[in-house]
Amino acid sequence: MARVNLSKATDAALLRLTPENAEAFGVFYERFERDVLAFFWRRTRRADLAADLAGEVFAKALESAVHFDPERGSARAWLFGIARHELADAWERGSVENRARERLGIGPLVVSDETMERIEQLDAANSGVLDLLDELPGDQRVAVNGRVVDERDYRELARSLSCSQSVVRQRVRRGLSALRERLPTTLYR
Repeated sequence: MARVNLSKATDAALLRLTPENAEAFGVFYERFERDVLAFFWRRTRRADLAADLAGEVFAKALESAVHFDPERGSARAWLFGIARHELADAWERGSVENRARERLGIGPLVVSDETMERIEQLDAANSGVLDLLDELPGDQRVAVNGRVVDERDYRELARSLSCSQSVVRQRVRRGLSALRERLPTTLYR
């Protein structure tokens, strides 16, 4: 079998290769670690919790990589779907589950002070934009957050918001337009 350049492989290819090549999942992990940690940091504002949630998400992704279907969406959307479910489950239970990590034999997560500081800094560059996002009208904020920050597709958003995809698209378009008007021009030149 020909050796695959993992650094140039698509996300979907990395997941497809994972059962036979553990390095493939390592590359996938490296591509998304920062984004997943930032996702959890924005929602919890606790570095230790963000790291714990991210660890469980990647363990679940590793376990289910073989089931990833690129016909149903991107690998990024798939991974963040796992992240959203893990976060919702953690809020409901009041704790982070570690079953997937235990099944894989991954020991307890130890997060140093330095690591916690780095996690907290992940979102620093986006904090101004996120503050502006909070100023949008509720329907636009939810739509922009769902589409841009969480990277959910329009169909899923429409279903969760009980409206049509065209309404969601309009809310996203209006929200992004309002954000563009409020951003300092130096941020997007």
